[in-house]
Amino acid sequence: MIGDVAANSPSTTADETAENQQQEKPWHSYIYEDLPRTVQESADSAVRSARSLQQNSSTHIRTLQDHVVQYTAQYRSYEDLVFSKIKDQLTIAREHPTLSAGIAITAALLLMRGPRRFLFRRTLGRFQTEEAQIIKAANNVNHLTISVQLMKKESEKLLERAALAEKEMTYGYGELRNAGGQIKSLAKSVHKAESQAKDLVDDLREIPGRDALRLRGEVANMASSLKQKRLAMNKKIMRISELGIRV
Repeated sequence: MIGDVAANSPSTTADETAENQQQEKPWHSYIYEDLPRTVQESADSAVRSARSLQQNSSTHIRTLQDHVVQYTAQYRSYEDLVFSKIKDQLTIAREHPTLSAGIAITAALLLMRGPRRFLFRRTLGRFQTEEAQIIKAANNVNHLTISVQLMKKESEKLLERAALAEKEMTYGYGELRNAGGQIKSLAKSVHKAESQAKDLVDDLREIPGRDALRLRGEVANMASSLKQKRLAMNKKIMRISELGIRV
């Protein structure tokens, strides 16, 4: 019995070895056979894709170029058509100046608001329903009412400002008139003092001596200063008179 087991053991071991070799063989086969084939197939597929992409790109570029050429030709044909129409119209205008003048006058009238509104009321306005005309008129009335209210408020503000300015002007008018009267009175006093200084200078010329000479110089300077003040006050009085205020 033991011999049978011993006899069967080598065969069992051989079977297991064969089975293991069969299990290991696919991995070696994949590494040495399948993997290079897979890599080659992937490379070929990538090359085919690149060639297809290049062909498609070239096709799209050629299609785009064809469209550009087609659109350019259409644009040139339209441009030639427009210029030919313009030339025809200019020729007609030269041959029929009266008609051209009438068309120009009509276009100018249509650009004006009044004739345009009149023409609209006489033509397209007749096709509007009564309800639509009433709604349009009501909207115009509302807008006009709002505008009138705004103008009323603005006019009230302006009237208040004008009244305040008038009040200030009246007060300033009185103040300016009083100041002008005072300046005029002071100018008369300055003129008298200036005359007295001139007389004193004449008297000092008759007195000999250094002290008399010194006093004459001081009085002469005083008379000159008074003259300048008097001229400045007279100028201010003339300015007040130019404003319409009697001094």
